[in-house]
Amino acid sequence: MITAGLVKTSYPENDITFLLKDVTDDFEESSLEEREKAVQTGGHYAERLPVEYRPSEEYTKLYHQSVEETKEQLSHLIGVVARKIQLNAGTEDIVLVSLARAGSPIGILIKRYAEQMMGMNWPHYSVSILRDKGIDEKAIDTILKAHPGSRIQFIDGWTGKGAIQKELTKSLQSFNRDYGTDLKDDMAVLADPGACAVLFGTREDFLIPSACLNSTVSGLVSRTILNDRYIGPEDYHGAKFYGELIEEDLSNDFVDQVTSCFADTSKASEEEAYSTPITADRTWEGMKEVEEIGRSMYTETDYHLVKPGVGETTRVLLRRNPWKVLVRDLEHPDVKHILILAEEKDVPVEEVPNLFYRSIGLIKSGKEI
Repeated sequence: MITAGLVKTSYPENDITFLLKDVTDDFEESSLEEREKAVQTGGHYAERLPVEYRPSEEYTKLYHQSVEETKEQLSHLIGVVARKIQLNAGTEDIVLVSLARAGSPIGILIKRYAEQMMGMNWPHYSVSILRDKGIDEKAIDTILKAHPGSRIQFIDGWTGKGAIQKELTKSLQSFNRDYGTDLKDDMAVLADPGACAVLFGTREDFLIPSACLNSTVSGLVSRTILNDRYIGPEDYHGAKFYGELIEEDLSNDFVDQVTSCFADTSKASEEEAYSTPITADRTWEGMKEVEEIGRSMYTETDYHLVKPGVGETTRVLLRRNPWKVLVRDLEHPDVKHILILAEEKDVPVEEVPNLFYRSIGLIKSGKEI
């Protein structure tokens, strides 16, 4: 496989291959105002990049604390998901394809678990998928040519309301039809609070610490880019490498800390994977609350403005222009970092005790009620 021209990363080569064109020297970030205006007037979010959030000392300290407190739970869930992937596939010949960017560290952890605890060598790639644009078909074609006959397993970090799951399903239906393949849309995630994935570690809405940061927990790789000025029809989707953040990079620290717990949690992970159903039905339960909030909070219903779950709320505060944050319980440890971000950005937080999700981020649009 030709790797020239691919985006650089701070991850070791044997952990992951990002099938993303390197546009580091060509692409400039847009201000929050420019980006929001473009999105609100019909532009696509992947045409621009947000400026990377530089965490405060208080926020960084809380991130480290959350890793320390959750690494055993994360290790357990990684083991559950890795074993369920193998049970569901019914083969050891598996290729992991994580969805950049949130899926990348989770994919690395699953690859490491499979290698260290299951004795399996699963190649791991990361590719771009974009809402309303689909998956990077060139990247998928490259993987299939490199691994003919292998079972492709897509991976993400978590689900919110299921937009990426729906995009994956739609993209693969189109790809299978055009290429004569039989790719499966059974995306695996650590947390599936919206009940829209079939393979998951838990459906609890909990904090995955890698959601707290951007590139500095994702191999110093940016969000993916699809802009005709930089990405040609024969190119992979693009991304930048933030080499200037190397001193702040926690990408390998995060995966190393979770990896260090595998030996202690593997027995319980294996027992859970073999004693519970391998897959579960998608009920899309969380979408009901999203629809209700969309109708009650905005004059024109646009569900893209409602970002449910701890992970998605965090992303809204890091990258978008939030209007308000709803939380179920202000005292819960999984929302501490959300409260810090909201205070830093002067975003009001409202406690809603009967919320289905642990938190929901609402984007400012000019259509608020």
